Amino acid sequence: MSSLANQLVRAEKEEIARAIRTLLARPFLTADDEPAAFAVIRKRREPLTRWFDYFCGWRLVVEPREGYARLVKVGSRPTATRPARRRAGGPPFDRRRYTLLCLCAAELLAAPVTTIGMLAGRVARAAAVETGVPPFDPVSADERAAFVDALELLERHGAITPTDGTTDAYLGDEEAKVLYRVDTTRVIRLLAAPVPPSRLPGAADDPAAPLAPPIAALTVEARYGGDEPTETQRALWARHSVIRRLLDEPVVYRDELTPAQAAYAASLTGRRMIRRAAEEAGFVLEERAEGLLLVDTEATATDTRFPDDGGPAKVAALLLLDLLVTAGPLPAGRLDEEAAELLRRFPQWARAYQSDGGAPRLAADALEVLAMFGLARRTGDRVAALPAGARYRVDRGPADTEDA
Repeated sequence: MSSLANQLVRAEKEEIARAIRTLLARPFLTADDEPAAFAVIRKRREPLTRWFDYFCGWRLVVEPREGYARLVKVGSRPTATRPARRRAGGPPFDRRRYTLLCLCAAELLAAPVTTIGMLAGRVARAAAVETGVPPFDPVSADERAAFVDALELLERHGAITPTDGTTDAYLGDEEAKVLYRVDTTRVIRLLAAPVPPSRLPGAADDPAAPLAPPIAALTVEARYGGDEPTETQRALWARHSVIRRLLDEPVVYRDELTPAQAAYAASLTGRRMIRRAAEEAGFVLEERAEGLLLVDTEATATDTRFPDDGGPAKVAALLLLDLLVTAGPLPAGRLDEEAAELLRRFPQWARAYQSDGGAPRLAADALEVLAMFGLARRTGDRVAALPAGARYRVDRGPADTEDA
């Protein structure tokens, strides 16, 4: 093979690897937001589609004319570590905002054009007739704020586009005029559950059916054989579920895997597949006795980082982690004391926590960061560092010695 041909092959592999990592970070990617990345995904959509299907069992939908790519990710287990958020980096959605998001998405399918007032009216009528859904009152400022958060999430994904007015105007005035163009296809693409809630047995016609179906019922994937899988289906599930977790989670500990997953990850076939998936996606695979993790040296697939100075909670998390690593499992109250000491030493720092009850809130938020990154775990009233936390231990150098 000529030198030019080799260069072309390498370039194609690099493009595919970068596109895989880009889609992992942004499963709903639009040409308007990232034209260069979308151009590569459009060009390489066939090998990308095969890669995600083979290694993860995830479906990739690329719509060149509509200008978006949707990676339909299904988690290997329920997790709350990646919630929808109010604006970029804002607080996570609460139950009310998720409810309004679902109602908005359902009502937006009715017409390609609507106004914020018309949509609010339809949502209010839908909430009034849905069993178990609290009424929606657009007169309430809190209700309007939750409604606006749901609409802005839909805006960020291109499901609705304001053509006259701004969504924020509705916060202060329920009579605000905002006109939207609706992309019903994108609204539909937002749902990633393999089983739509409306298709669950008894969901539409059984009054005795549960109001909130369990997550397991929504995430059943027929390709794995249900309660009586074949040997091939069990092997397929093991491959997909292990690699999904590696791609979705900062670190995967062996003691958190099911026996079938642990056996697959330790087998010759499993190790070969994991290494191949990592290499083709441009990750560096770290294998330890305690677990595995994928490192993206370019941080393309990274949606949040640690350590960084992105907020007081992450700074406090790094400092508390060093204490957990060096001092061993500690009572949760000890972390509250350490957080209080940090606030006392730096009175101009973390102003949101410089109030009564601020130290326990800071410690709780820091612990949430550590748990999200797989660095610490709370069991009852005890908090312990996990093996991956050792890489952040502060190296204090050789101890000072006195002259004799």
